[in-house]
Amino acid sequence: MKNTLTLRLAQLALLVAVFVLWHVLTTPGLVPPFLFADDRQAAFFFGEPVKIFGRIWAWFVTNADIYQHLGVTLLETVLAFGIGTVLGLACGMWLALSPLAAAICDPYIKALNSMPRVILAPIFAVWFGLGVASKVALGVTLVFFIVFFNVYQGVKEVSPIVLANARMLGASPRQLLRHVYLPSAMSWVFSSLHTSVGLAFVGAVVGEYLGSARGVGYLILQAEGAFDINTVMAGILVLTVFALLLDMLVGQVERRLMKWQPKSGETEKL
Repeated sequence: MKNTLTLRLAQLALLVAVFVLWHVLTTPGLVPPFLFADDRQAAFFFGEPVKIFGRIWAWFVTNADIYQHLGVTLLETVLAFGIGTVLGLACGMWLALSPLAAAICDPYIKALNSMPRVILAPIFAVWFGLGVASKVALGVTLVFFIVFFNVYQGVKEVSPIVLANARMLGASPRQLLRHVYLPSAMSWVFSSLHTSVGLAFVGAVVGEYLGSARGVGYLILQAEGAFDINTVMAGILVLTVFALLLDMLVGQVERRLMKWQPKSGETEKL
């Protein structure tokens, strides 16, 4: 408990130090003269933390006008994350257990994975319109392959000895799936989910950039057009915080479902 508290305090101290340094380097009169010819350039290019937090305060408290935009972005992100995860889990499990289907689909999966999927955003906008659906579709393509390849590899890594023993004990295909394949793939799945959280946000925000009238990405795009770096940075901070919150939620689910797995410290003691 004490070590955890010390760690959290150290992390908080590092965060505060970063913002203090940022404030010093972007405040006119405090900027070292050798960095910029004009001490106002730093604030123009990197924003000022005080004004950034002021914008966030106005969004959430004073004006309270971000909730509709944030709700849209979070809806797109959660839908993309959920659908991409389910599809990746199902397809990865299916192809890992079906060698013939995997061999047939292999070149097509590799081709789709090698495609820079962000370029699909305009196509999805044409297919699904400028609403939530096109952003979700883009996010799904980003999340799907991360989960798919991890699940596929996780199932392939099942111990042959465990598998043979389960079959010798008379386990049915359904029991093998539930008690052997899924537990083996779970650690791989959650590893991919932590990466997929950020990619789901990328899909939502990039889609909003290319065509939308709502969302945090739309607010950032509008601020960029007006060279309002403080609002841009405020939007980035808001997205980062909510991405971390979603990642923490995934971590909570992981700890609950992976109780059977020994922690690293426990493994060393054994």
